[in-house]
Amino acid sequence: MKRVAITERPDWREKATEFGFRFHTMYGEPYWCEDAYYQFTLAQIEEIENATAELHQMCLQVVKKVVSSDALMTKFRIPKHTWEFVRSSWRTNQPSLYSRLDLAYDGVNPPKLLENNADTPTSLYEAAFFQWLWLEDQINAGNLSPESDQYNSLQEKLIERFADLKAHHGFGLLHMACCQDSEEDRGTVQYLQDCALEAGVPTEFLFMEEIGLGEKGQFTDLQNQVIGNLFKLYPWEFMLREMFSTKLEDAGVRWLEPAWKSIISNKALLPMLWEMFPDHPNLLAAYFAEDEHPQLDHYVTKPLFSREGANIQIVQNGQQVASVDGPYGEEGMIVQQFHPLPQFEGSYTLIGSWLVDDQPCGIGLREDRELITQDLSRFYPHIILG
Repeated sequence: MKRVAITERPDWREKATEFGFRFHTMYGEPYWCEDAYYQFTLAQIEEIENATAELHQMCLQVVKKVVSSDALMTKFRIPKHTWEFVRSSWRTNQPSLYSRLDLAYDGVNPPKLLENNADTPTSLYEAAFFQWLWLEDQINAGNLSPESDQYNSLQEKLIERFADLKAHHGFGLLHMACCQDSEEDRGTVQYLQDCALEAGVPTEFLFMEEIGLGEKGQFTDLQNQVIGNLFKLYPWEFMLREMFSTKLEDAGVRWLEPAWKSIISNKALLPMLWEMFPDHPNLLAAYFAEDEHPQLDHYVTKPLFSREGANIQIVQNGQQVASVDGPYGEEGMIVQQFHPLPQFEGSYTLIGSWLVDDQPCGIGLREDRELITQDLSRFYPHIILG
């Protein structure tokens, strides 16, 4: 694994506009970057892929254990009035679409799981489509070896999965929603709409704020059409606490992602994994902050519902060495052994490893100048060579 400088495509911004990639620059800072790329060997990619597959299966074991225990549902801060709804989504095998594991990996030591973005993962469009376009363009321009490949079957797998959801799970018309205030979320949903359409699944877009409640307790769109299937880029931990959460069980909606994902998108997953699979080579020691646990010299505290690095603290020998402000923490915290991200050119590099329909199928790399990766990190493409 190495970082290699390369000439940017002269027309990449025009291409981004042409293909609807509107969030390549955010808050005046570059988000998509192509002045360099990461190069992996096939053996390194296989190590990431195998670790991702195994970790995902371990996460599913956690769901199985948590849904069968009132004490653990409480520990995971799943609101009591939604327990049956969440449990039923698991017992009835409600299908999922995708998820992303965030891994620390330096190309030498085993990948370590930092967290699981199992409910509302973003950086999908740039990982699945735009970095593949970059690879083709750079090979054609002679800037990359014709032997270069990329670990990326994301788009193909998404289209296959949508076709499967239609054929075997009754996903006819699929409503798709996100909040109004995020261009990145809207871009992610638009890309998924395109994939669904390619698979023959018709879609209707609406914002979360536009979802209504019909007379019979069903959710409706702006045309008062009943919503039967809904992909929502909106976190379960919010939905399970909102006023309409009492209506979720009887609304008759098939959700993407399903409600059981609320268990593994929660940082409480990490201490549960460590308890169930102690000393696993791809895990870091983790504990619930409120429980008695071994003293760690160098550790990270994470709120159960933290997003984009918010309210995360890194502590070394009793001293806080990094922290990010935010609105989380009251729900409870976990403590995780600190594991440094590899550094390249003065930045820390995080690997997002993607799964579609439970199968690993690609990666995206983000760099951040800070120890804690946040929403202003920069996305870099990758290749496989050697």
